[in-house]
Amino acid sequence: MPGPGFHGGLGPRGFLTDEEKKNLPQVDKKLLLRILSYMKPYWLQFMFVFVAILISAVVGLLPSIITGKIVDEALINKDMALLIRLLFMAFATLAASQIVGVLERYINAWIAQRIIYDMKNEMYHHLQYMPHSFFTTEKQGDIITRMNTDISGVSSVISGTLSSVVSNAATLITTLVALFAMSWKLAIVGVIIIPLLILPTKRVGKNQWKIRTDSQAKNDEMNQLINETLSVSGSMLVKLFTREEREFEKFKKTNEELTALNLKEQRSGSWFRVVMGMFTQVGPLLMYFAGGYLIISKMDESLTVGMITAMVALINRLYRPVQELLNLQVDFTRSLALFTRIFAYFDMKSNIVSPENGKRPDVRCKDIEYSHVKFSYDPEVPILKDINFTVPGGKMYAIVGPSGSGKSTVVNLIPRLYDVLGGSVKIGGVDVRDFDLSYLRENIGVVTQETYLFNGTIKENLLYAKEDATDEELIEACKNANIHDFIASQPEGYNTMVGNRGLKLSGGEKQRLSIARVILKDPKILILDEATSALDSISENAIQDALELLMQGRTSIVIAHRLSTILKADAILVVKDGVIAEQGSHESLLALNGIYKELYETQFRLVLDMEGEGDVQKTDYWGNIEEDTIGF
Repeated sequence: MPGPGFHGGLGPRGFLTDEEKKNLPQVDKKLLLRILSYMKPYWLQFMFVFVAILISAVVGLLPSIITGKIVDEALINKDMALLIRLLFMAFATLAASQIVGVLERYINAWIAQRIIYDMKNEMYHHLQYMPHSFFTTEKQGDIITRMNTDISGVSSVISGTLSSVVSNAATLITTLVALFAMSWKLAIVGVIIIPLLILPTKRVGKNQWKIRTDSQAKNDEMNQLINETLSVSGSMLVKLFTREEREFEKFKKTNEELTALNLKEQRSGSWFRVVMGMFTQVGPLLMYFAGGYLIISKMDESLTVGMITAMVALINRLYRPVQELLNLQVDFTRSLALFTRIFAYFDMKSNIVSPENGKRPDVRCKDIEYSHVKFSYDPEVPILKDINFTVPGGKMYAIVGPSGSGKSTVVNLIPRLYDVLGGSVKIGGVDVRDFDLSYLRENIGVVTQETYLFNGTIKENLLYAKEDATDEELIEACKNANIHDFIASQPEGYNTMVGNRGLKLSGGEKQRLSIARVILKDPKILILDEATSALDSISENAIQDALELLMQGRTSIVIAHRLSTILKADAILVVKDGVIAEQGSHESLLALNGIYKELYETQFRLVLDMEGEGDVQKTDYWGNIEEDTIGF
């Protein structure tokens, strides 16, 4: 009978992809010791697993051996009582082997899950303290893959590769010992057939692996087509350009090619399997022939029919472990590659860390000073070349400038989302790099243009700013941000779910929630990065007083695109070409006839013309025009 699982080599497991071959991990003592460090806390459980595997391998021999005794002692001697006892013993050994196997798998799974638990905790904690630049450069999909797919894959390494090696080695060794102990002559006959089965199987398997690779690539192409054309945005584009039939033809062609590859894969090696399935009978037949010859010719007086029967049963136990161990190099390489990918993230060090014994000075109403600040994301493309300015404590400064001039980069240096590459940023005379990092960020409130909300309730998102806030504090903050009435009108009130990234709320509602969240935080320093850009004029006017109240007694920097906000600043900073090109009041900057005046006239020409024609409600001051948007 054919060995169980012998055809397992036909498939992707037995071969490395071209990419895997190109990126083979560097195997050294350091890497192996690092992997073992995660297993070390569970060495006692591993010992139980290995002992259970050894017991299972030994006990697994007994049913075959007992089968031989049934033939030699019970059947030939026609001893019914002995037959029943031997059958009972065979059943008991099978049951014992299964019970030990269940115990081994349970302990193995427990170890694997505990190691995954440890690694996920370590990875999440590590990533939480990576700098902001890490998340702007790394693909989000890669981060999620490391956290979930790669670390979860450790389970297959421990419960699969490691246990498989030990189990197959134990099965192979114990079976060979039993075979040669019974009859070395018959053992050689049974073993000699194995290489003849393995070599052609590997060749056919390689061909099938190539077909499967092509099939996977075509399947990825189909998935890409489905994702693009059946998404909300994609389907709308198809409809607006009336490309339904064209996209259908593309899908039909891809589907046809994929179907052909799948059929080719199923056909591949099918006749080979039939032949090999028959060929695997040759080993047992040869053993029957050789055993019969030895008995009939009386060349081996110790050999019995029962022994031949037992050895034929045992020889089939060799097929699976031999095949599995032949794949050891591939499994081992993939396992190491998995750990290498995980360790690559662990080895990424954060360049923005809290200094030892970091300072915690009072920052309320303290000057913020930029001195010869330089910064770039790419060494070849400097963003900030020589930034110099000081925001006096308790004052509000506005930053304007052309798109891409580095306005947001300037303010991101204060909470150390990035660190300067030259010069310094100081608060109250203390370099922000000398602050205790948590203390620094606890005292800075930021409202960005792109508001992010977690997929939870409104209350949960607000409490992110202050975990112990009372309901009264939440309501007061939301009233100041002009969002309380909206929340109160919802059936669930503050327990209303906001949806993924706050998609159940409008842009203005999300932004007012983020403002309420900052009000709740009560920071000493306030940064508004185009905080009212998603608000309509009515909503903006409704919360403008709240923002002004929030900025009172705080040092504030505002990146603004609305003139009404800019005009209320104590001073205006104009950023261009990596420097502060101009600074001063609205009137003084206009008098310079420079960059600010050019931006002002460019952005407001339409508004000015419309007002002159009477299309815009006239007011006694530019800052009160509801349509006074400015794009810098």
